[in-house]
Amino acid sequence: MDQRARPYRSVLYIPGSKDRALEKARGLPVDAIIFDLEDAVAPDEKENARATLADALTQGGYGSRMRIVRINGLDTQWGEADAKAAAAMDCDAVLLPKVESAAQVDALAALIGDKPIWAMMETPRGMLNAAEIAAHPQLTGFVMGTNDLAKELQTRFRPDRLPMMAGLGLCLLAAKAEGIVIVDGVYNAFKDADGLKVECDQGRDMGFDGKTLIHPAQVDVANAAFAPSDAEIDLAKRQIAAFEECEASGQGVAVVDGKIVENLHVVTAREILAKADAIAALEG
Repeated sequence: MDQRARPYRSVLYIPGSKDRALEKARGLPVDAIIFDLEDAVAPDEKENARATLADALTQGGYGSRMRIVRINGLDTQWGEADAKAAAAMDCDAVLLPKVESAAQVDALAALIGDKPIWAMMETPRGMLNAAEIAAHPQLTGFVMGTNDLAKELQTRFRPDRLPMMAGLGLCLLAAKAEGIVIVDGVYNAFKDADGLKVECDQGRDMGFDGKTLIHPAQVDVANAAFAPSDAEIDLAKRQIAAFEECEASGQGVAVVDGKIVENLHVVTAREILAKADAIAALEG
């Protein structure tokens, strides 16, 4: 599936040490799963978690969902063993926490071979170095760690997330410049569907590909927010049809709903339809 068309609307964190959670995830309508060996696993369970997760991934059953394994940082006592274990797992990418430089990505690449790498972007230094991190040849995705970023910035909570906009924006620019995936941070109040929708809509408007989630109850809201709406799909079809008609006749300028349609609009329209087709394929 084309990387730009592949859906990443809902990216759910699942503890790598919990058999029940690993089993439940097989039936959830999420686009991607982050199997967590870091924050969700207690220190004395780290070794067991690697084995438990490896077994679950070998058993399969996750369909076409993107399978991402988040390891502990390489500066911890568990990071190197996590990386080597993840390299042998049946997963699509390895997620490195608190990435602040391309050198850290190099260090992980040396341990896992050519497996794709995703980076947690969650510190001020990481934001400032986002461009060099995104440009790493093995890096294919960013995950925003907004809880850690808020702690590092010493901000107060605001529904508009204004204190974090500079950092979010730097990472978005870097990701879009390099054509990699970028998913927004978590929304902590997992029972607040209205608040989640507001933040998902904000993230979608900013250009994020999807939202990281901490609870299955959040999946439907994220899936709806980051999918093309019926109105967007209808407009995309009409824009393409009008543009192609003008090209075929060699006359005039394509106009839809009183607005000129140029080639750049058609490119976006085709991407919308490709994303809708990819979502339909996943859900079918």
